[in-house]
Amino acid sequence: MGIRYKSGAASEVTMQKGGKGFTFVELTRRRKGFSLVEVVMVVLFIGILAVIAIPRLNMAVVSRYKAEATTKKIVTDLRLTRRLAISDAANNTEGFSLRMLGTDPYTGYEMINLDTEAILDSCTFDTEVTVAGVADEFEFGPLGNLTSTKTQITVSAEGKTFTINIIPATGTIKCVES
Repeated sequence: MGIRYKSGAASEVTMQKGGKGFTFVELTRRRKGFSLVEVVMVVLFIGILAVIAIPRLNMAVVSRYKAEATTKKIVTDLRLTRRLAISDAANNTEGFSLRMLGTDPYTGYEMINLDTEAILDSCTFDTEVTVAGVADEFEFGPLGNLTSTKTQITVSAEGKTFTINIIPATGTIKCVES
């Protein structure tokens, strides 16, 4: 008994038995995609996994990362405010300021050109993050020094706390995790 296959859009199978041959055609087609049932089953499976996994996600960890991100944003913008005061000293003798918004705890801040009172940038804090401190405004003079006397701010969420300190004479910004 011999079997011979030909490929194509439909497969043709020829079989021989005892010198007599006969042919039949298998109607198989090449698959070009997934059926609706297969797609629905995959989506259903992913949905079931999501329903199981999401409640187990530790939201406290997410809040801690938000506190870290907020701290990095404040430190970056404090450094930018100081850099702007130094780089624009020839045209702006007043300096630049990072002014906290709201009362303690703060809701956000604005970067301000003290010469024109123009708002350069602003940021709003996430409600899960607490930003507090004795300083409600950080003013940097043309030499990059901090002209205000209050120099500390604290950022915290879910047991993770960061303290940002500014050295008034130099304007150097330090951040410590506690």
